[in-house]
Amino acid sequence: MSVIELVDVVKQYENGQELITALDDVVFEAAHGEMVTIIGPSGSGKSTLLNMIGLLDTPTGGSVRLNGRNVTDFSPDELTEERRSEIGFIFQDYHLLPMLTATENVELPTMWEPEVDRHDRAVDLLKRVGLGNRLTHQPTQLSGGQRQRVAIARALINEPDVLLADEPTGNLDQDTGATILDELTRLKETEDIAIVAVTHDEQLVEYADRVVELVDGTIKT
Repeated sequence: MSVIELVDVVKQYENGQELITALDDVVFEAAHGEMVTIIGPSGSGKSTLLNMIGLLDTPTGGSVRLNGRNVTDFSPDELTEERRSEIGFIFQDYHLLPMLTATENVELPTMWEPEVDRHDRAVDLLKRVGLGNRLTHQPTQLSGGQRQRVAIARALINEPDVLLADEPTGNLDQDTGATILDELTRLKETEDIAIVAVTHDEQLVEYADRVVELVDGTIKT
């Protein structure tokens, strides 16, 4: 079964007197244990599509399903809860807080859940991404690849079913990028999660199980 599914999704914005269609009848899905890469030129709607998959935006038309449940008409609070529990995010520029250690950055999404043993899980995740010897380091003491590994561990802290990656190798050299992609591939298999990545990086395309090309808000078939 698909973890995330978009059915005939349309997204339109008003720009003054003009109606702009960012997504036009998009059909998309990603399953457990699958890495799907979204490619396309700038302005093709990739960011809008990723926002829709991540429940950060709502469609003008069509439906969005998460683990078989229609979440299209969920309230903002309900969508926030779905994102918190089901979706992890990785960004090109890591979004780490510089004053916190690697462990504290990973713990951050669970700070408001007192019943969660966040510290032990954060340490375990950092060890699993090869940073067991960097637990107390701050971001400025880490390389770009290590920072991205911290970001990956943070994205996994709530045990999501979907991991969304926006240009995850964009700030990394080719060798470091390959290491991160190897890590994502391993996590995809061991955690049985769906990974959806937006990229301009041909290297990432080579790692994907499936590539989706978006042109002018429409998936090219």
